[in-house]
Amino acid sequence: MVIREYQPKKALNSDFSNKYLNKNIQEIPTMNRQKILITGMSGLIGGIVGRHLDSLGYEIRALNRSQVEGFDTVKADITDPDAIGPAFEGIDTVIHLAAYLGDDELAQIDINITGTYNIFEAAKNAGVKRVIFGSSGATMMAAERHEPFKTMVEGRIEDISDPRPMMNHLTPPHPDRMYGVAKIAGEAMARLFAEHHGSAIVARIGRVRKEDQPANIREASVHFSHRDVAQFFEKCVKAPDNIKWDVFYGVSDNFTRFRDIDHPKKMIGYTPQDGIRHWPAK
Repeated sequence: MVIREYQPKKALNSDFSNKYLNKNIQEIPTMNRQKILITGMSGLIGGIVGRHLDSLGYEIRALNRSQVEGFDTVKADITDPDAIGPAFEGIDTVIHLAAYLGDDELAQIDINITGTYNIFEAAKNAGVKRVIFGSSGATMMAAERHEPFKTMVEGRIEDISDPRPMMNHLTPPHPDRMYGVAKIAGEAMARLFAEHHGSAIVARIGRVRKEDQPANIREASVHFSHRDVAQFFEKCVKAPDNIKWDVFYGVSDNFTRFRDIDHPKKMIGYTPQDGIRHWPAK
């Protein structure tokens, strides 16, 4: 069953909205407003991205199991292909952020693989122009246990010689659990969508916390600030039409960073505004 609800927008009280959202919405003529569907918008990252893009004048719709306050919401589970179909009507760009983060491997298959397949199929059937797939650094997590990245993760910068080692969009995946495997499968589906139907951008997202600060030394390497999350996805939405397929790491410019941000800077103009320079964070 599909449930469609809309609630009027209310003022936001979060630190993010006060600090980072553009309070002067850029009025885009209704006929020209790009329509964006965001899955998993009730989550931390989905909320940051959706509210930021809304503040820029994009028309936002949420595909979520629960109502997203203030937004047109299609309430459906991504594992139900018939239920999610109406959410894609008239949509230009999909940002797929809904995911299962637990350790149940069958749930990983059901939600993060089959559910993602349903998203790409619905996007294809609706003629969506671009899908931005929310992947994860978990696709590379096992590599962090080995050199040269192990030293970076442990913060032993004095033991690293320049140029520092970097994972980039060409580094082969190296997952350490089923979540990373499921995200690799989603990346392959994105590639298939780009090959036959439209544009697909893979966003390998770093560590985003509600507190907007890393919790440990490893997270100081992969920290992704709320402000940088908002800018990163804005740049993905605005990416040139000639980008049919690409993979971008989404992290802030952290001192012990080992995920490449030069490629997204070159291709879509992503320039982080934040970064963890010391640990403990100051």
